[in-house]
Amino acid sequence: MIPLEQVKQSLESAGQAHVMQFWSELCEQEKDAFLQELSLLDLQGLREHCEGATTAAVSPPANLDQHLEPIPPEFIGSVKKSDKSSLTEWENKGLLQISENRVGVLLLAGGQGTRLGVQYPKGMYNVGLPSGKTLYQIQAERIHKIQELAGRKHSSKSTVPWYIMTSEFTLAPTEKFFKENNYFGLESSNVIMFEQRMIPAVSFDGKILLQGKGKIAMAPDGNGGLYQALVDNKVLEDMEKRGVEYVHVYCVDNILVKMADPLFIGFCVSKGADCGAKVVEKAYPTEPVGVVCRVQGISQVVEYSEIRRETAELRGPRGELLYSAGNICNHFFTREFLQDVAEKFKGQLKQHVATKKVPFVDSYGNHVKPTKPNGIKMEKFVFDVFPFSRNFVLFEVVREDEFSPLKNAEGIDSPTTARNSLLAQHCRWIMAASATLLDEHGNPLSPTASASAGDNAPALCEISPLVSYFGEVRTEQNKYRKLNFKLVRVLLQFNFASMHFKPFSSLFFSVTN
Repeated sequence: MIPLEQVKQSLESAGQAHVMQFWSELCEQEKDAFLQELSLLDLQGLREHCEGATTAAVSPPANLDQHLEPIPPEFIGSVKKSDKSSLTEWENKGLLQISENRVGVLLLAGGQGTRLGVQYPKGMYNVGLPSGKTLYQIQAERIHKIQELAGRKHSSKSTVPWYIMTSEFTLAPTEKFFKENNYFGLESSNVIMFEQRMIPAVSFDGKILLQGKGKIAMAPDGNGGLYQALVDNKVLEDMEKRGVEYVHVYCVDNILVKMADPLFIGFCVSKGADCGAKVVEKAYPTEPVGVVCRVQGISQVVEYSEIRRETAELRGPRGELLYSAGNICNHFFTREFLQDVAEKFKGQLKQHVATKKVPFVDSYGNHVKPTKPNGIKMEKFVFDVFPFSRNFVLFEVVREDEFSPLKNAEGIDSPTTARNSLLAQHCRWIMAASATLLDEHGNPLSPTASASAGDNAPALCEISPLVSYFGEVRTEQNKYRKLNFKLVRVLLQFNFASMHFKPFSSLFFSVTN
């Protein structure tokens, strides 16, 4: 721990002497805790951090239009546009890597669910599925299933280690939740939780905000804090010991995420990529999502605020949007690339500004809960390492199958839209498997009605990830028909097997072969 006088001197040199203004009012235990917190700060870089935050907050977004170009097609794969033989080859290659225990998944789960109106980690959220499953349970079961599929195909015991990056806010409740649920059937030794760093929130006049008289208002350093956290917690060493060579990184809030997706993994490995990104086609030209493209020949994500409307609306020769690759925070990295970033590039990551409502203690010691943004949180983004890649690729997927984020309490990207996206996907799987969904009167639901998402999804059709990972199987007809019956039968059993589950009172299922 740094001596008190040295801490005071460093704060004064950084123009932050006010941080200690309530020191005399603290008890000895509070003083020890506060001094410990201050000792963990980068006191030498504090002035630069605060001045950089205030400067960045008033700086207009860069305009990059004249430097933009799309990612060349030879570096892009697509679920919709690539030929079937390539898709099969990539999927098989991905399953092989998984079967050889060379693939890990890494979850970015450092944020709180404040926009959802809850005070616990997003992964613990229940969106209201008939099963009552949380995001964490859904994801754990997908890991179970992909291990099973890869192991069965290659007659091996497959393990996909699950690395979960938490923050000061989410580590303890996440650990407790997993222990209470027995790690959802996964081996506890294969679920590795680690914590990202926290940085001070800064007022618009460049002063560190106090959360309490003896506590700084801190915030996670963004999902780009991953690279420092990998070093702090020796995660890369753990990956090396386990033989993990490829890492699938994703955000906790996407209910449709495919854990260790073999198609994505196989595509990236086939292309010799060290870094890759899944993208979805933008819904409309000005959709507020980042676009993956090149800037002066270097691959990166450009925020929607950095592109003029006329550029966003540019179209190619077939009428497609020229800049359509919407970023969904779903990435592939080789372990070697992550090692390079950690050792050489993490200090070069761009800082992004987020203005927030930060509760604070004013100069009189009063606790204030602001009604409008009063603080600046500086964040790094996980995708800001793309420019350091030597071989960067894109993989385009279908939004309805792979992307439905949970961000807001209501409206767009809410529990309702996330729940209905998953139910609609499962309806499509059932229909594709030659089954018919019947309403309570025994009348068949049309494919359009039964598989539509939105605020009023008509069919409560949920399939456990332990039953099907991506609506498989799609090959030999006899196996396909066998799965038809299996899916429907398991749905019925799954639905009524537990008193904790909401019954599908409005639906019946029948198989048509």
